[in-house]
Amino acid sequence: MKINPTKSKAVCFTRARITEPLNYSLGGTVIPEASSCIYLGIILRSDLIWSDQVSYTVKRAWKAIHFTMRITLTERRKIARICALFKAYTGERSWKAIGDRLETPCYLSRVDHGEKFRSRKQRSDIGKYSFVNRTIQIWNQLPADALGTLSCKPSNFRQMVRKVKMRRSEFGVEIIKKKKMQ
Repeated sequence: MKINPTKSKAVCFTRARITEPLNYSLGGTVIPEASSCIYLGIILRSDLIWSDQVSYTVKRAWKAIHFTMRITLTERRKIARICALFKAYTGERSWKAIGDRLETPCYLSRVDHGEKFRSRKQRSDIGKYSFVNRTIQIWNQLPADALGTLSCKPSNFRQMVRKVKMRRSEFGVEIIKKKKMQ
């Protein structure tokens, strides 16, 4: 086995205040001195203090927490948009103007539910990515059992959509686990 001196570091582990400089060489190449190094994913400092390792671990934990919060926030926003479209569809007062302009598609396949809406054709990006068009795409992707009884209250509809979203996400997690096992 060959040791690459350019990838090596010399670290002196001590709590002494005054240390002599390390003069190690390997194959005629001087190995530079460092105050810390990473060994098997753990940050080791020369003064044997763990603050770098702790801050690194906390930083990674916060990244994971923020990632899950961002995912749950987007899911909550999607559910809120679907519920707003449901209110427009059922003709609630403040949403009636949008509900009157919703159109059914020209055709439906066998796997589609009967409550699909036709997406509006827009020329500008503002119209393409508007609340109504983005929500219609999500609405049309919902399974028929989520839209089974549209005569219910908005709070009951929200619960049905949450259950469907949870089932879909659990199913997705099972598929990922099975793929990893194979």
